[in-house]
Amino acid sequence: MTTVSEPKLLTKLRGNPWAVLAVLSLAYFLTQLDVAVLAVAVPSIMADLDASADQVVWSLSAYIFLLAMALITAGRLGDLYGRRRIFLIGVAVFTAASVAAGLAQGPGQLIAARAVQGLGAALLTPQTLALLMEAFPPDRRGTAFGIRGAVGGIAAISGPAAGGVLVSTLDWRWIFWLNVPLGLLMLVVGRLVLPEVADRVRRRLDVTGVVLASAALFCLAFGISQGERYGWNGGIWATLGGSGLFVVAFLAQQRRRQNREPLVPFTLFRRRNFPLMNGFSLTTSGTVIGLVLVLSLYFQQVLGLDAWAAGLMIVPASLFSTLLDPVAGRLADRVQGRYLLLAGAAATVAGMAWAAIEMRDGATWTAFVAPMCVIGVGNAFLFTPLAVVALSDVEQQQAGAASGVLITSLQIGSMLGAAAVGTLLHSQIGEVVTVGAARAAMLLLAGVAVLGGIACLVAGPNLTRTTSQP
Repeated sequence: MTTVSEPKLLTKLRGNPWAVLAVLSLAYFLTQLDVAVLAVAVPSIMADLDASADQVVWSLSAYIFLLAMALITAGRLGDLYGRRRIFLIGVAVFTAASVAAGLAQGPGQLIAARAVQGLGAALLTPQTLALLMEAFPPDRRGTAFGIRGAVGGIAAISGPAAGGVLVSTLDWRWIFWLNVPLGLLMLVVGRLVLPEVADRVRRRLDVTGVVLASAALFCLAFGISQGERYGWNGGIWATLGGSGLFVVAFLAQQRRRQNREPLVPFTLFRRRNFPLMNGFSLTTSGTVIGLVLVLSLYFQQVLGLDAWAAGLMIVPASLFSTLLDPVAGRLADRVQGRYLLLAGAAATVAGMAWAAIEMRDGATWTAFVAPMCVIGVGNAFLFTPLAVVALSDVEQQQAGAASGVLITSLQIGSMLGAAAVGTLLHSQIGEVVTVGAARAAMLLLAGVAVLGGIACLVAGPNLTRTTSQP
């Protein structure tokens, strides 16, 4: 009986949209969890590995750098060599790097393992969007994207708490070893569930484009994220200038290669929605990370809350966003995504303005609960519809490249937002945040969100053409 029923079960699961969504959501959960979970283990890592604070910060940054610089390449690899194959390779790299990080005997080994872990995350992350585009028809993708977004929100909320439990009850190394059984599970189930891709004509990766794009993104990520730390000295500006030169060289090289499988097909940017939504993603992700930074500093340095309490103050926004992500995704299947984006931007701006009004020296924590809930509602109607609108008119054979570019825009926006807010606050108040500086930064971010919302007004409608499911 068992030998007869198993093939039937596997036949039903392979390519099943909901089974595919479950596997991809688990992968996305792990990559998002590893962004947030390590911060709470910093003191334990410093003590155990005899590491400096700077070395531990680099173990955090190495993951983000490799993730940011490899996303575009990874997305295109999925288009050329099969998204299932690249996804599984990414899971394997991520899992192996987790083992290495858990076994690290010094800060150098941990930094190297985290860099490889970021590379694995970059390989699999664009495939989660592209494979969902394959598994779900256009009129149901919003629901799938919404569930994926909710899973990412759960990772962001639970990451610090899970890390705290593991560090306090076991050891900081378990933060990485926990990835191993989950990674192995994804490898096994992914091979069974994710659909096979038909044999393709032999493709050639644009190696020159990879080198130029990776160099540009690395210099940009390093310059933006480390600028405040090094006082925006000449070396930082030279790094950012180098990024600009690499971008110019990359665009020139890509223009010559457009008829020979380029890394980034320019046809993506001849569509109406894709370039608009990439610009919108820069302002949106920058605004969200910026407001989190402003509020965290205000809660701790003005209201006198400790780090744990300040983190709890931001939970209502994350919780509402997580709960409403599937709702926003479902609505994106029925309502034009540009209207949802406009509503999300309006709610986010309203919540930020409300929070800015409540900022004063004698404020109590209860005054910020309602504004944070409004911000969370707005965020839910930003990120999921953004992906739906951006990818709605993208051809299937370019879905990986489009996903990689879109996620890269989100990463760059987050780094820009954090750097801008850090520089603004430091220039105004030095080491201690004041009410006036925090309020000014919040209102500035709200203004940026308004500019992003204007882009929604000129976005085109979602395309709901029917496509056959693989």
